[in-house]
This record gives sequence, structure tokens and C-alpha cells, in this order.
Amino acid sequence: MIDRVMSAARAADLKRRYPLAFRRPLREQVLRLAGWTAFSVVTLYCLWRFDFSPVKLWSGLGELGGIVNQLFPPMPGEHPREIFWALLETVAMAFIGTTLAAFIAFPLAFLAAKNTFPFGLARFGVRRFMDMLRGIDQLIWALIFVRAVGLGPLAGIMAIAISDTGTLAKLFSESLENIEKKPAEGLKAAGANNVQTLRFAMLPQVIPMFLSSALYMFESNVRSATILGIVGAGGIGFQLSDRIRAHHWEEACFILILILITVAIIDWISKNLRMWLIGR
Repeated sequence: MIDRVMSAARAADLKRRYPLAFRRPLREQVLRLAGWTAFSVVTLYCLWRFDFSPVKLWSGLGELGGIVNQLFPPMPGEHPREIFWALLETVAMAFIGTTLAAFIAFPLAFLAAKNTFPFGLARFGVRRFMDMLRGIDQLIWALIFVRAVGLGPLAGIMAIAISDTGTLAKLFSESLENIEKKPAEGLKAAGANNVQTLRFAMLPQVIPMFLSSALYMFESNVRSATILGIVGAGGIGFQLSDRIRAHHWEEACFILILILITVAIIDWISKNLRMWLIGR
């Protein structure tokens, strides 16, 4: 009995000293309820606006099952060489686009980092330029360049290069801003100029991260280049969309399997290279 009284007294004392640990304030409860209510209303409105219904979903799944049934067995078709050549074109398109983006992003990163470019207004302009480049999706850039330079892999290369320049420049600049400052301070104390400090104190720290980011973007762009081909930017995506439009599902399945194998191989190689660079 005494233990119960002491426990109740201690609990009452703890509630008095730490009220927020036992009960949330009324304002926080109201805000939480309002947040969940708004989330539910927006979700239900979107489902109603997009005509979502279990009946339509079930009907679509049945149609999807029929398409999946037509995918097997996968067949290369009458022109397998054309498919393999398009696959190599897609990988080359991703590689060239990523390489161009990395070379352009390298100087931009130094203009966007606080510790390498102290001019605030100019740095703000560079950052907003980078936002514009990566803010427009690769698919939109591909449509623009298909209109500008015509169908083919050149449009895909330019779309990847433009979009990835903004992304890589941001990643590179953040790496520059997060470097260890002591090596640079030590070199400056020893009389090194800005170029020497950049070369011997900053670049050795960031180059592995630069290469790691570029490799990751390359493996991502192999997947993206497949989508770009569907809108006319060449590569395996064009072959895939052509088979789907013609309802040659067995050939489409063969192309999908090739894409999956290629992406898996590139992911494995890229992962090991990144780990080697970061580890070193």
C-alpha cells in the first residue's frame, strides 16, 4: 500500500515537473489534428479527381495480366543485331552525356561554393542557374533537343548533359563546402598561394567524391537514357517503344531483360569503383 502511495506521489511529481512528457499541449494537439485532416481531405480529393475506383483498378490488373502473359517467352525477333546495337548506343549516350556534365560542372562547383567563391551576389546567380538546369526534367530537355537537332542520340546526350550539369555542380559544390579546413589553413600559414592551396589541400579531398558522384549519375543515366529513347532520342528506348506500339510483346520482353541485365552489370561495376575511390 505504501509503495503504491509513493509511486502515485512520484508520478504526480513527475507530471508536475515534466508536463510535456505526459500530455501534449492543446495547441500541438489541434495542429496535429488539423494536419491529419488536411492530409486526408487532399488524398480523398485526389482519388476522386482522378476517378480512382477499386473496380477500375481490378479491371486494369486483369488487362495487365493479359499483357504479361503475352510477354513470354521472350524472343529477339528478326533483327537482334539492331537491338544490341541500340543497347550499346544507350550506354554510350549515358556515358558521353555524364562525362560532358561532369566537365562543365567542375568549374561551376567552385563558383557555387562559399569557401572558394566569396562573392555572394555572383554565387547566388550561379546557384540559381544550376537550379534551372536540374529543375527541368531530362525528358523535357530531350523533347526540346529532338525539336532542335532532330531524332537520334545527340538529343539524348544533350538532355543528359544539361540536366546533370546542374545536379553534379550542386553535389560538387557541397563536397567543396564540407572539406576539412585544417590542411588549407596549414598551407596558407606556410606561405602557399590560393592556387597551391586549391591544388594540394582541397582537390585531394574532393576528387574521390567528384568521381563517385559522376559514377553514380552514369549508372542512373543508363536507365534514364532508355526513357529518352521513347521520345525519339535514340537508343534502346526507341526500339522498345516501337515493339510496344506494334504489339510485339515477346520482343519487348527480350529488350526489357537486356536492359535489366545491363543496368545490373553497370550498377555492380559502378558500386565497386565508388567504394574503391572512397576507400582509397
